[in-house]
Amino acid sequence: MATEKAIVIGSGLGGLAAAIRLRARGYEVTVLEAMDQPGGRAAVFQREGYTFDAGPTVVTASYLFDELFALVGRDRADYVEFMPVDPFYRVAFQGGEVFDYVGDEERLLAQIAAFNPADVEGYRRFAVHARQIFEVGYAQLADKPFDRAGSMLKIVPELIRLGCYRSVYGLVSQYIEDPRLRQVLTFEPLLVGGNPFRVPAIYALIHHLERKWGVEYAKGGTTAIIKGMCRLLEEIGVELRLSTPVVEIEVVKGRARAVRTGDGERLGCDLVVANADPAMVYTRMVAARHRRWNSDFLVRRKKLSMSLFVGYFGARKTWPGLAHHTIILGPRYKELLEDIFERKVLAEDFSLYLHAPTRSDASMAPPGCEAFYVLSPVPNNQSGIDWEARGQRYFDTILDTLDQSHLPGLREHLDVNFFVTPNYFERELRSAGGAAFGPEPRMSQSAFFRYHNRSEDVDGLFFVGAGTHPGAGMPGVLTSAKVLEHVLPTPQVRAAVPAAGRRTRAAS
Repeated sequence: MATEKAIVIGSGLGGLAAAIRLRARGYEVTVLEAMDQPGGRAAVFQREGYTFDAGPTVVTASYLFDELFALVGRDRADYVEFMPVDPFYRVAFQGGEVFDYVGDEERLLAQIAAFNPADVEGYRRFAVHARQIFEVGYAQLADKPFDRAGSMLKIVPELIRLGCYRSVYGLVSQYIEDPRLRQVLTFEPLLVGGNPFRVPAIYALIHHLERKWGVEYAKGGTTAIIKGMCRLLEEIGVELRLSTPVVEIEVVKGRARAVRTGDGERLGCDLVVANADPAMVYTRMVAARHRRWNSDFLVRRKKLSMSLFVGYFGARKTWPGLAHHTIILGPRYKELLEDIFERKVLAEDFSLYLHAPTRSDASMAPPGCEAFYVLSPVPNNQSGIDWEARGQRYFDTILDTLDQSHLPGLREHLDVNFFVTPNYFERELRSAGGAAFGPEPRMSQSAFFRYHNRSEDVDGLFFVGAGTHPGAGMPGVLTSAKVLEHVLPTPQVRAAVPAAGRRTRAAS
């Protein structure tokens, strides 16, 4: 009997992690990627000697990578190096105040005291509460499937006890008085596509997760993680095919039996794992007659997350005092988020995330230069914004703002620059509505109410990535691949995973 075959659609972090786990279980695995490079959202742009990570830049819970490599007898450190980042984030306010969010508690409490001494004790109590939420929402539930109503009902009493019916902002406000500190302690849900005024308080676990494992940077950028994982896949016998979009999942008697590619090739399989937007998979790849639970109507009813405007630029100058990660808050907080998530209008003001990888790794830019990535949360494409007409002007405004504040002299020394808009997420990344994080992570779209890791419509169809449980962010997509361990069948014939060769630790 031949080894059972698995097809993975998409080579984002979730898809690559799924491929490693499938291979470790004995499946013959083929990964199909529509783009001309692996990584999905974690692709890379190379321009005139500069290296720009296209998407995720913040590495947290890096032990998840260690687990993956260990599954097939490898040491992650031989493939990619992680470096701690300090501060985790520098938060800059309009009034000129700066807060360095760090892992060291003494330094953290000293800064809180400088903003508002009365909030020191409040923060201590909030940190305890965030840890309690983490111990339930992450440690117990993140890697468990939520494809049965009973699995959700079991945890409801515990979530109520922990106050998870509140928003993250509401929870923080219970403990913290200073409005600036409330912003410092609530921006994190934006990193997974959630509005802190609406996302449930269970997402306060992110705070404890970062305090527990720190914030790190992959030397060479996030693309170094992708390269390391792809090298591992090659070593263990997984085929990765680029420029091979999947246009159809063939369903026979209710079960996924093959995929068809854009050039008409049919690839038979025993199961399919989609590291793609579930909305696009269901409505574009699975015929409507096979979908009772995920009909076009029900898919359209999902509330999509925000999108992103991301500018990439290099400069023939360095700013040594800059932090690796800087959150630049605009004059409005709640009102701006309402513009982005609810009103879906492009506001005149903005808040920014500025990534300066050359603070930690000079190899990302030519000698004496800096590489940057600046991100602005914006409405998804349900807004109707004409980005072809407004994109350049929006980017120019951002660059002018940085030139006048955090990067003086930027305009004079600008070397290379370009940007992507929600159109990139919709067209190149094939994300419904140009949403950057799939469905918005509100209570009605989390856990059981999010797209399930195991399709209820098609046997043998599974999902990993930002759109499914537990959600977006690097820990989320890696953990979604761990959920597969609970829902995948064991292949009837196991194909041996190639043994690890002599280990050589990567040079630091």
